[in-house]
Amino acid sequence: MKSALKRMAVTAVAATGLIGGSAAMAEDLRYVMVSHADDADAWWNVIRNGLALGGEQMDVTVEYRNPPTGDLADMARIIEQATASGPHGIITTLADPDVLSGPISDAVDSGIDVIIINSGTPEQAREVGALMYIGQPEYDAGFAAGQRAADDGISSFLCVNHYIAQPASSERCQGFADGLGVDLGNQMIDSGTDPSEIQNRVMAYMNANPETEAVLTLGPTSADPTIMALDSLGLAGDIYFGTFDLGGDIVEAIRDGVINWGIDQQPFLQAYLPVIVLANYHRYGVLPGNNINSGPGFVTADDLDLVSELAGEFR
Repeated sequence: MKSALKRMAVTAVAATGLIGGSAAMAEDLRYVMVSHADDADAWWNVIRNGLALGGEQMDVTVEYRNPPTGDLADMARIIEQATASGPHGIITTLADPDVLSGPISDAVDSGIDVIIINSGTPEQAREVGALMYIGQPEYDAGFAAGQRAADDGISSFLCVNHYIAQPASSERCQGFADGLGVDLGNQMIDSGTDPSEIQNRVMAYMNANPETEAVLTLGPTSADPTIMALDSLGLAGDIYFGTFDLGGDIVEAIRDGVINWGIDQQPFLQAYLPVIVLANYHRYGVLPGNNINSGPGFVTADDLDLVSELAGEFR
């Protein structure tokens, strides 16, 4: 009996020590997220909310940094600056491996644990030495969307690419074309990010190609002006319309029947999960054995109650 009580007391002391040690480590853990988004891209607010909540729940310090204009060379410098500041982990996108692989690999070589999110691929994450990849396989998501559209009788489309400098965005358009079983050809346009320019370019394309059966946009940046373009052309609600990602205007357009579906890559998870993974890895040495796919998932009018309540915040 005394022996059993002694073991219980030792266990309690050990548990207390573990908790105290974890608390001490929690004070020291710091993670920096670097994204490729410019300051005007509101879609990334969900990412920032996920990062903040992960930091709060795990009791670690988190920081968000990005190039104000979306310039990838500037992003590379920000990663270098983050590395020099000596965080325990860096969470970053791999928007263009040619520009970003070097700085990310340098961070890994300096002893910083890195998780790639959102853009890039699991293979590219492994090549730069990252712990894992958390995000949506963009080509696969586009392909699934193309198959869905094909089942609905679509055979031609316009893909409005507002960030053509990021290879993953073109993978979405290419996957959609392959899912339809057609050549991408000139069905993808470089719309830029200016809302008025996007609206004008969509209207110009549709006027020049009136046989176009569907429109695919790659996020709120291109979806919101495209909604206005189709409305101006009298096509809103009549032309097949799918989009990647969600946002307030997209959710309302789905509800109104203007957009058929949105592809939710669940950006909240892309920022929240890396904080959880890194904190548990640094405290307890545990790490998931596989990369994590955060999407794709299709959101239709049937799914909107919870989504609309949280759109732009956590969805």
